[in-house]
Amino acid sequence: MAAPDVAADDLEELKHLLAQSKRPRVQSLLSSEIEALEKVAHSSAALVQVAKVAPLQSLQKGAVVPEVQYTSLSTFSWDQDNDKVKVYFPLDGALQEKVSFNFDRSSFVVKVHDVAGKNYRCGIPKLNKAIDPDKSSVTVKPKRIIVTLKKHDNGNWSDLHYKEEKFKPNLGKEKDPMSGIMDLMKNMYDEGDEDMKKTIAKAWSEARSGKKSDPLSSGLNDF
Repeated sequence: MAAPDVAADDLEELKHLLAQSKRPRVQSLLSSEIEALEKVAHSSAALVQVAKVAPLQSLQKGAVVPEVQYTSLSTFSWDQDNDKVKVYFPLDGALQEKVSFNFDRSSFVVKVHDVAGKNYRCGIPKLNKAIDPDKSSVTVKPKRIIVTLKKHDNGNWSDLHYKEEKFKPNLGKEKDPMSGIMDLMKNMYDEGDEDMKKTIAKAWSEARSGKKSDPLSSGLNDF
């Protein structure tokens, strides 16, 4: 920096003059000027040190970084073919270079930054079936974001979101026809309220004790 160098040169010359001077008044003036210049030099050096250290302090562990705020894009549509699914999120004004995304086998999230001063986020936390993350992509169009999901296994998806399959009784020919009915009763018992549980428990008890009554007739007519 030029200013500290100039101050150092002035100080050196003033000290030289002080050593050569003989008159007390001149010595006093030179001493005052030397003291003032030394303060200026010290202050400049301190400012340079602060300027060097401050950026490092801002990066130290524990420094407070403002949290990025996102608005969720909850409206979307989707379609599919045999090997991929496309999800469409309406958004006007997004730029491809300001989009970040992450895919894994069963979910995805997309973040869009700086759209008219706002940030947006969209995604599906659990997909209906597995995808191939490396072959999935995000494309920005003038009025929407298109997420292309490459299916891990070709075939139809019944829904975009994962849904646990409901119990389906097995009525195959190799099984006793009554086994499917009893399986259905078990499912009704597991999902029913207390009254339902008592009714079905009674029916099971009577069936196991050898009573002739139909295990489905006791109390099930209340449905």
